[in-house]
Amino acid sequence: MKNITLKIDDETYRKARIHAAHEGTSVSKLVRDFLGALASGAGAAAQQRITAVLREIYVEADARATPRSEPLCPLTREEIYAERLR
Repeated sequence: MKNITLKIDDETYRKARIHAAHEGTSVSKLVRDFLGALASGAGAAAQQRITAVLREIYVEADARATPRSEPLCPLTREEIYAERLR
């Protein structure tokens, strides 16, 4: 089994944990189920349910995000790794 790392803001994670607790599961299991359903093409109802939950979480995260007047510019490779080289 492979491990993956996701970066999400604290409030989004808190909401995901609350939802997972209501479902009697973990955030990891929600994501694992979503990816499994996506990869297998099976379980359309489960996939739709998980997609709806993730969409709610993303909408909440977007609502809490700081509005910007200009779009974000992608960082260059040098900018990404500059912090690690300090």
